[in-house]
Amino acid sequence: MKHRGKWIVAAALSAALVGAGTGIAVATGGGDDDGEQPITGAALEKASAAALAHTDGGKVTGTEVGDEEGYYEVEVTLGDGKQTDVHLNKDFKVLGSIADHEGENGE
Repeated sequence: MKHRGKWIVAAALSAALVGAGTGIAVATGGGDDDGEQPITGAALEKASAAALAHTDGGKVTGTEVGDEEGYYEVEVTLGDGKQTDVHLNKDFKVLGSIADHEGENGE
């Protein structure tokens, strides 16, 4: 009987750890299907400023580190609803930009 109780406790503890790990992964964005890593902290501020200067304003609506076109990608939604992806190097210098065919509402 003593061994059965240990197995029950071990199983309950394992289930709790798996649940906690899943919660942490979702909270930190680790549950994304597309694998995109957002820009954070001071890098987010610098990348956003560089992208908005390049587009002459707008609103930052998405970011990504390790984009295939540059080290950083910043998605900017312009005043007319069109989106532009601005690609930056590690030093936050603009490498180029690509107009996105989808607006903020998916059109």
